[in-house]
Amino acid sequence: QRCFGGAAGTSVGLRSAAMAQTGGSSDLTAQGAQWLQGAKEAVMQMTKGEKKDEDESYSPFQSLQKAAVLQECRCFNDREINPRKCISILTKILWLLAQGEKLTALETTEIFFGVTKLLMHKDQQLRRLLYLVLKELKPSPEEVIIVCATLTKDMNSKVDLNRANALRVLGAIIARTDPTMLAQIERHLKQALVDKNCFVAASALVSGIHLMHVNPEVVRRWVNEVQTALASDNPSVQYHALALLHQIKRQDRLAVSKVVASLTRTPLKSPLAHCLLIRFAKAMMEDGGSERDRALFDFLEASLRHRSDMVIYEAATAICSLTSVAQRELSPSITVLQLFLCSPKPACRFSAVRTLNKIAMAHPMAVTPCNMDMEGLINDSNRSIATLAITTLLKTGSESGVERLMKQITSFMSEIADDFKIVVVDAIRAMCLKFPQKHRLLMTFLANVLREEGGFQYKKAIVDTLLSIIARVPEAKEAGLSHLCEFIEDCEFTLLSTQILYLLGVEGPSTQEPSKYIRFIYNRVVLENATVRASAVSALAKFGISIAYLRPSITVLLQRCLYDNDDEVRDRAIFFVTLLTGLDSGATLAGKSAQSLLLEPLPVPLAALEASCREYLAAPTERPLSIDDVTIDAEMLAKMQKEATSKAAAASEDAGPAADAPAPAMAAPAEEADLLSRMPEFVHVGARFTSSKRVPLSEVGTEYEVVCTKHLYASHLILAFQLNNTLEDQLLSSVTVALDLAAVPGLALETHVPCASLPFGQPGTAYACLRRLEGVPVGTIPCTLKFVVKDVDPATGPTDDEPGYEDEYQLEELEVCAADFMKRVAVLDFRAAWESVGNGCEVVETFSLSYNSIRQAMEAVIDFLGMSPCENSAAAPDDVTKLTVLLSGVFLGGMQVFAIVNLRADSNRAVGMRLTVRSSDMTVSQFVASSVA
Repeated sequence: QRCFGGAAGTSVGLRSAAMAQTGGSSDLTAQGAQWLQGAKEAVMQMTKGEKKDEDESYSPFQSLQKAAVLQECRCFNDREINPRKCISILTKILWLLAQGEKLTALETTEIFFGVTKLLMHKDQQLRRLLYLVLKELKPSPEEVIIVCATLTKDMNSKVDLNRANALRVLGAIIARTDPTMLAQIERHLKQALVDKNCFVAASALVSGIHLMHVNPEVVRRWVNEVQTALASDNPSVQYHALALLHQIKRQDRLAVSKVVASLTRTPLKSPLAHCLLIRFAKAMMEDGGSERDRALFDFLEASLRHRSDMVIYEAATAICSLTSVAQRELSPSITVLQLFLCSPKPACRFSAVRTLNKIAMAHPMAVTPCNMDMEGLINDSNRSIATLAITTLLKTGSESGVERLMKQITSFMSEIADDFKIVVVDAIRAMCLKFPQKHRLLMTFLANVLREEGGFQYKKAIVDTLLSIIARVPEAKEAGLSHLCEFIEDCEFTLLSTQILYLLGVEGPSTQEPSKYIRFIYNRVVLENATVRASAVSALAKFGISIAYLRPSITVLLQRCLYDNDDEVRDRAIFFVTLLTGLDSGATLAGKSAQSLLLEPLPVPLAALEASCREYLAAPTERPLSIDDVTIDAEMLAKMQKEATSKAAAASEDAGPAADAPAPAMAAPAEEADLLSRMPEFVHVGARFTSSKRVPLSEVGTEYEVVCTKHLYASHLILAFQLNNTLEDQLLSSVTVALDLAAVPGLALETHVPCASLPFGQPGTAYACLRRLEGVPVGTIPCTLKFVVKDVDPATGPTDDEPGYEDEYQLEELEVCAADFMKRVAVLDFRAAWESVGNGCEVVETFSLSYNSIRQAMEAVIDFLGMSPCENSAAAPDDVTKLTVLLSGVFLGGMQVFAIVNLRADSNRAVGMRLTVRSSDMTVSQFVASSVA
């Protein structure tokens, strides 16, 4: 500028020109050098900035303090309002609230009154921010009155933007603070519902959706206005009107069905409303049970031809997620999703491959036609799409294409994050279990990626996959153990090392060459930390216990651990050296052999064993402590059942709705029964024979929920009653189930174990032990729940002063049937077993059963008999007209029983059955055959 500007005058320009002609060349050179140096420094700074973490972002409110913002709020009271400054302060307030900053009641009041003064200003940007702040401030009920008076003026404003914002803010504030004030603005809201301006109408509808949760009686009176808004041409208004109309009528299933049926015949103009209607239609089809509404399904199929991608995808997802959907019904949806795979829009590709991934879990064959298109997505620039494509191909691919697919995955794994790698590893696990012949290829791939860099969760997923393959594919055990041995040589995660060492101790002794694993295990004793060393000592000891010719060598190795620095390692080494030394002489431990005690699961919970040891140390006797003497009390059993229930619930949540996980309340009856025989009241009943399914004795949602499980022993029947108190203001104690055994003369009550306390929402258990006097008693037992009830305040809890009073609750009758005396045991060769029994004690009966289908009749007959299907004879299509089911079981006392069930569909509501029963006792055959009647 100095050289070439010439703006000061003609004389300055002439002097500059003279300097340039005579001696100014050196100055220009110096300036050019300085400019070049500055450019270099700028480029270097930009390069350094690019090397910073991409996730690092700058926030102008990084070090913002609440006190400073509150100090700035005083400018709201200035005589001359500066809109730009106020907007900046309001933005800071919103940022603090979004970060979770709490305002006191006094601070909220000061800001609130300052904000209400700003409402007098005409600046539109400032006013929009004021609406947001009013929604977030959560004013007190006294301040709500001021808000209503202030915003009512805006609701009558000629500016549509102000009217709409005022409606939404006021509706949100009333819904959150004082729902009774809705009556004051109801007239304004009803008028706004049918307003010509779409933004005003949509705002009123959104307010109605929020207010429906707190004051539904008032909102239900707007049904005519909402139906008028539903006919609007604006997509947003139509969408919100349909949502509010469904909220109003959702309690009346018939009214909802009428609305859905009428809207499915008249196409909606809003794609969003169409998507919402598809969801409502799907919900109605699910509520309809097995009888699916064909008109609604036709509507879903017709929506697949909509012009909007959003509607098409919503319809395809709805059809694919229907319960018990047939593969032929999936075909149109799969075709549409296959077209989405080739879409130029990443959102369409991602949504399609994600839905196909879910479908592949239940219907892999239906997704197979899309495999070629999904292979093209492996190299997609979006790594989420590529990962989902690979996992879907792993679920649906054929055995011949495994090698080609693994080659593609090998180059792909290095480009994705650990979270995506875990998803791929889980899919490889499923493929290996599907095609066990390919276990060598898949395990080699897993072993290679296991040696690469990765986090703990990724390495744990690979190790868990290898463990699953070893457990499910016997041929893979040797190779899998070798891969894991190589991994622990350079494993930095203690948990994984101990897990693998435990597996080596369990599976290693049963391999063809067990000695080759000892070197890997002993290396851990030398090189690892104390936790891993302790696990290695236990693994070595298991080899010595199981294999006699290795025992001397193992003893020598363990003796080297006697002087370890860690107490746990030394204690284990001393224990196992002593045990191995006395093993040849037949020494026992706690009444059990070393093999059964250390290589098999403990027959009692560890907590019960610890309690018995403490009792023995407190009062020792001459007789040594035996594991057979360990008992478990009802309180400990209830605690274990509660922990098992919580673990099952957590596992079910992690697995998701598609997982085939048991319900949390359904703990395994067999495990529960095995612990029951350890209770002091039931130690005399002996070994358990079988356990029944859980039988509800009251409906779900009643005052007291009771579910019974029957456990059968040689001469006893233990009834376990799972109890749940659903009344928040009651505390039950001394809860028992009284049984009237007059109708079942073959049973006698021996003992009751009551539930000591049953608070609200905490499950409890009561027991009844019945002695079997003679024969096989069957019949129904009337049941009554008896307890002492105390009234409690839910806020303060129970008090000791309340004595309580006795009360009872009538339950449904408990049926003791023939299936309770039968254990489900399948045989491999049914025909051979059937012929070996002979027809000397054969019983043949014919029945006419009232069922809609052969499958329903088959499932009912299997439950009646309590027997197990053999040779996959119970797997039959739904539309079969004839079926033969082969059943096998063991009757009480150890007698094998076989049955052949021939079913034939006589009509739509009748199924004919021919039942043939064989056993070695005619009385048992007749008893089993008569159980169906």
